[in-house]
Amino acid sequence: MQILLQNSTNKIFRNIFFGFLFFLTILGILSLFVFSKSNLKTKTYQDTINNNYNIYAFPMPENVDFAGERIPIDNFDVRESLDREILKVAYWHSECFLYIKRANRYFPLIEKILKENGLPDDFKYLAVAESGLTNAVSPAGARGVWQFMKGTAKEYNLEINEEVDERYNIEKSTKAACIYLKRLYKKYKKWTSSAAAYNVGQGRLSKQIKKQGSESYFDLLLNKETGRYVYRIVALKLILSNPQNYGFRFKKKDLYPEIQTYNTEIDTAISSMVLLANSFDTNYKILKYFNPWIRKDKLTNKKHKKYIFKIPTSGARNKNYFKDINYNSY
Repeated sequence: MQILLQNSTNKIFRNIFFGFLFFLTILGILSLFVFSKSNLKTKTYQDTINNNYNIYAFPMPENVDFAGERIPIDNFDVRESLDREILKVAYWHSECFLYIKRANRYFPLIEKILKENGLPDDFKYLAVAESGLTNAVSPAGARGVWQFMKGTAKEYNLEINEEVDERYNIEKSTKAACIYLKRLYKKYKKWTSSAAAYNVGQGRLSKQIKKQGSESYFDLLLNKETGRYVYRIVALKLILSNPQNYGFRFKKKDLYPEIQTYNTEIDTAISSMVLLANSFDTNYKILKYFNPWIRKDKLTNKKHKKYIFKIPTSGARNKNYFKDINYNSY
């Protein structure tokens, strides 16, 4: 009886052992199958990426210039610095696309003023580098498309008070920038150095020129921002003048058009900008859009100074206006 019981117990243990072994075998086979299937999926996904998603290095042009001054891209440090800014600008797709769209609206006005004041056309790209063609406000307090500090703005006859800030007036601030840049060029005799001084200031740039014994921007060791500044302007020139070369695809109708406006001169106090807007068959929002230099909803104007307001022509805000624009595909 005892022997039979022992044999029965041994049989049970053997069954349990072989059952467990069988379970492990099945589990191993399933694991291999799942792992192989997982690997297959991963491999297919990776193949999809490899075949469809690409990021390209942009070829460097053989000759690059800024305002007629040749950029010495044969020097490795200059070449790599420009390459960095090209990649930074071109691969920030959303921001760069906005530059392209805004440029279509604002470049014609800026180009006209630059030409009238004898400035190289390339300085329109400095405005993009400064503000992205918006009325930006920097942490240091610079404002407007040309990013004038308050003291410098007043030096160049831009009015700034509680009710008016002409740093936000694109026409007046562009003219002030022209005067400033011409003064810088008279000092440095190079447009690249003038652009660098616009960023860092005359005093700081002159100090580094004297300290390092070189007058070329491309031979100076400057602070990080100024050391990248001219390269960024040149990168913007390359990309915005030929956006298709950098992967940007669009039609002319995708760009922001110039909005037709007319000027009206006012030399009296304005008690309500809202009422003024209504009198021109527009609203406060649109009045401020075209006249961002107005900082309050009224204008005291005790001295009866003449202010020029831009007013959109009838229907310029309406979608029907854009149907009349002669668009061509790129």
